[in-house]
Amino acid sequence: MSDQSTVVDNSHSLMNVPSNPIAYVAILTALISAAIHLFLAPKVIGFDQTTGLLFVLNGLGFIGGILVFLTRYWRREFYLVAVGYALATIVAFFAMGGPTNMFSISSKIAEAVLALAATYLYLSTNTA
Repeated sequence: MSDQSTVVDNSHSLMNVPSNPIAYVAILTALISAAIHLFLAPKVIGFDQTTGLLFVLNGLGFIGGILVFLTRYWRREFYLVAVGYALATIVAFFAMGGPTNMFSISSKIAEAVLALAATYLYLSTNTA
């Protein structure tokens, strides 16, 4: 298992508990974005099935990322994947011309904070 400053290493357990408070910020913001996307997916499917499916996949992607983050299989390089994923969802929103409302603004703020938190965690994690 590689050294990680963000999780407590317990090689006998599948799950690891984050030791860095910023890790909890990342988890919370990913949960917020996932919840918003999964909440809105049924409404969006009603008028655009493709976008509705993308909402479901995006929400599940954030949840999947959290689950991997909390396991012993998490690696430092995955922080960069989290940054890219969060930024891609922000860019996709603007590229697709999404409507500006309370949900979209909340989700994009959460994703921006997630990108910043993941960047911090990547830079502050031991490379050895």
